[in-house]
Amino acid sequence: MQAEHQGGGFTVRLAEPDGENTGTSARAKGFMQRRRNRHGRGLRGEIMLPNVPGYRTRSERFDDLVLDSAERLHDMWGKQLDGVLFAVDEIPPNLEQLVANHAAAPMGSATPAGKGQNAVVTVYRRVVEQACTTREELPDLVHDVVVEYTAEMLGVAPETLDPVYRRRYM
Repeated sequence: MQAEHQGGGFTVRLAEPDGENTGTSARAKGFMQRRRNRHGRGLRGEIMLPNVPGYRTRSERFDDLVLDSAERLHDMWGKQLDGVLFAVDEIPPNLEQLVANHAAAPMGSATPAGKGQNAVVTVYRRVVEQACTTREELPDLVHDVVVEYTAEMLGVAPETLDPVYRRRYM
């Protein structure tokens, strides 16, 4: 899934899954992309309405949390965050090695800007979700992870980047 928000040089791009199907044949299209049911009786309707909580997947809701945090930081810091990409991946790379070494999995990563490349802050969805004991903790933890890795990338303290960093827990 790729979602993008443009505004004054600020870009938020969520990770795009590999292997997207772009073929045009009827057999190459997925179940949700077909226009008619298998018996040819007409168009398929929505199973859930958009106003029902189950309409959006957990992955889409998590992406929205990262977007909200990134936009909040951009509203506070503006030009210093122009060109920074915020990505969401399912799990960190080399997770098997981390588990084999009994090391804790990182909740995110920060990659500084290089030649011709933008700086990237990546949040690992499964690791962050596993760290939360309740659903209500998830937005705060996501925001804290985004703040921590953005601060690491900028070389400032997280408390400097966001004044309410970790104060919601006390």
